[in-house]
Amino acid sequence: MCYRYYIGSKDPALEAILQKTLASSLREKFEKESGRSLISEGEVRPTDIVPVIASNRSGDRSAFPMKWGFSMPNSKNAVVNARVETAATKPMFREAWQRRRCIVPASWYFEWEHIPAGDGKTKTGDKFSIRPAGCDHTWLCGLYTFERDLPVFAVITREPGENVARIHDRMPLILPEDKIDEWIRPDIAPETLLPYALTDMVLTPASPQQGSFV
Repeated sequence: MCYRYYIGSKDPALEAILQKTLASSLREKFEKESGRSLISEGEVRPTDIVPVIASNRSGDRSAFPMKWGFSMPNSKNAVVNARVETAATKPMFREAWQRRRCIVPASWYFEWEHIPAGDGKTKTGDKFSIRPAGCDHTWLCGLYTFERDLPVFAVITREPGENVARIHDRMPLILPEDKIDEWIRPDIAPETLLPYALTDMVLTPASPQQGSFV
């Protein structure tokens, strides 16, 4: 799964995305409607408002503030993940899968080790920061929709690669940077990009303050 990720400071690539997000008129609307500010660095949690890459009205790559989590009917809980195996058919995500895909820029994401217990349940172990081998950034694939005229997103998950499988049975869908523009284009079939997903991950024990890779 993916319930936390990290935006590092002093990162030129992420800083450019942040500046474009800050210039969006949606930022002021989010602040007015929710009373919450955009998260520009540090650990990101569900329901936070963060920079997200998506196509603008002209079909070009841009960046916008979005809230993490689709609302559930009759519930205060947010749906923050969408399974790649069912996103194309599940009513909550079906339209977004076809027309509203996004990329969530991160320095890395976090996962907790899941340890099988003797009673058949699972215990939570150490926290790890994770990102693709040989990469300085982590481009999480997502889907977005609009709720009360404001965009919200979910991170897509898939079966894990070999490195992640030793601690968890799911991982985010992550694409290389050169596939971002294709992923966010509504005229591209998302299934054609799944073979490019990155699964070779580097796992590092996360420090209490900053995660790792610092």
